[in-house]
Amino acid sequence: MTRLVSCCALVLALSACDGSPQPSGARDATFTLMQMNLCLSGLAGCYDPAVVDEAVDRIRATHPDAVTFNEACRKDVRRIARRTGYHVRFARVVYRDVRLACVNPGDRGLFGNAVLTKAAITSTESHDFRAQAGPERRRWLCVSTRVDIDVCTAHLNTRSPVEIAGNEAQCDELAALLERRAVIFGGDVNRRRPCAPKGMWVRTDRAADQAAGLQHVYGSRAFRSPSAHVEPATHTDHDVLVVRAHLRAP
Repeated sequence: MTRLVSCCALVLALSACDGSPQPSGARDATFTLMQMNLCLSGLAGCYDPAVVDEAVDRIRATHPDAVTFNEACRKDVRRIARRTGYHVRFARVVYRDVRLACVNPGDRGLFGNAVLTKAAITSTESHDFRAQAGPERRRWLCVSTRVDIDVCTAHLNTRSPVEIAGNEAQCDELAALLERRAVIFGGDVNRRRPCAPKGMWVRTDRAADQAAGLQHVYGSRAFRSPSAHVEPATHTDHDVLVVRAHLRAP
């Protein structure tokens, strides 16, 4: 799956052929990814339902080409996508052998990860990691878009004594997954050492005031000259990581 940008994407500077919104910085083919951990389950102490509005405001202000969400809820991310005009895919996770429903309030759908994109999504793939530790079954999600860019996300095990072995093994599996794709990845990997395979660049939220260094963005050789900045978040326990990169012409 080592696909580079299609002719259509090059000529139109990543604007989708089906009339999807044109990515930011299209004149110089800039691609922007925003990574957020939303803490939306309703079970964790960091939960604040106002983060949904905060995410909408961030997307409207930044106009990223893709957004990767961890600790999200299905109906919440669909609402975010509807209010911002993005395409969305969601992947649920299992907690203590059952699909976890978000609570406080309920009726927000299942708990999991999500990807939003400006360009239309053509295919989706998601699987549990082979290695698991702790009560939550960690999972990765990748989407392919009409501009021939794959966007992936994952939320790995923590580095606690109970889960550290899972984090190490999931990191290795994630690297093998990304090595096979022309991809940009954003996720909360719960570690400071990257999981990117050789040849991919790394940017992190190490400048964050909250949980610094745990959210990462990786890019393949299709992207070059990446730059990152961190935006403070009020209603979740991770700040917002924004990375911009230029697309490399064939």
